[in-house]
Amino acid sequence: MAHGDITHVDIPVADTQRATEFYGALFGWRIETYPGFEDYPMWQAPNEVSGGGLAPRSEGFTQPRSTVEVDSIEKTLADVERLGGKVLAGKSPITETSWWAVVEDPDGNQIGLYEGVTETS
Repeated sequence: MAHGDITHVDIPVADTQRATEFYGALFGWRIETYPGFEDYPMWQAPNEVSGGGLAPRSEGFTQPRSTVEVDSIEKTLADVERLGGKVLAGKSPITETSWWAVVEDPDGNQIGLYEGVTETS
């Protein structure tokens, strides 16, 4: 994906099994877990383009959050602050070849950032 593309949407859930059954039946999403990501089932829409994860709900994560592909998380984090946003979670590794962060825009919307390549097979 290119810089600025939405890569996926995380949905915060309290009960992974219940959410898997709900979204699978409601929308026909294919929901699977992958080695190393057992607590983060990933969903794929029937169009095989849209997708995301069912992430554990937490105090700071209560609403769905879109994640955007960026060329450089470090540069994007600096740009967020320069443009009046906030960094909520700095760059953290997902795998050896991928990273994520979370920012907030000036209106309080949370957006995830993603850089790299994550193998799930």
